[in-house]
Amino acid sequence: MSDTPASPAATRRSQPETFRARSLEVSLTVKDAEASLVWYRDILGFVVDRRYERDGKLMAVSMKAGTVRLLLGQDDGARGMDRVKGEGFSLMLTTGQIIDDVAQSIKARGGSLMTEPANMPWGSRVFRVLDPDGFKLVISSERPT
Repeated sequence: MSDTPASPAATRRSQPETFRARSLEVSLTVKDAEASLVWYRDILGFVVDRRYERDGKLMAVSMKAGTVRLLLGQDDGARGMDRVKGEGFSLMLTTGQIIDDVAQSIKARGGSLMTEPANMPWGSRVFRVLDPDGFKLVISSERPT
């Protein structure tokens, strides 16, 4: 084997080029945008980036936590206000913070956890929360050594 690095031609990506995204931002349709804003801000610790209002009514709010961004949009009811939200998927957020401290601060602010922090076989420490509309959030960090 050679210690010589591969030539640029040898490391070119195959064609056609595959999709390579740089970030993911999420838009959630919620029953009560004001209540969701309060929950994400006051319980989880997101900050309000921007409010979108029409005739004095909150229509959407952009929230952020570190580099993660969420858009919470007010459901207009066109598909029925009782439709199930959040079924079949979860939002996974990773932090460099101590996961047990994050979980404790959520509980201290009046939130409840679906699951307590636990070590996972793949090396993460994880807990889960459920937002007011039933969207599941999995919050994780690397397992402490």
